[in-house]
Amino acid sequence: MLAMEIEEHARKLMEVQGPKAIAEAAQKARSLEEQGAKEEATTWRRIEAAMIRLQGPRAK
Repeated sequence: MLAMEIEEHARKLMEVQGPKAIAEAAQKARSLEEQGAKEEATTWRRIEAAMIRLQGPRAK
């Protein structure tokens, strides 16, 4: 998946699910890793990272 597609997918998930989308993407990636689906897991890890970037800096 291209970087633009990753960013778009991450943005859409955040719009629909809010911050819980990050945890769900991490869970999906872990599940895929356990199943041996390395490529798909890597894609979900990239989506997770993009969503974290979209959140911006956290307030202290």
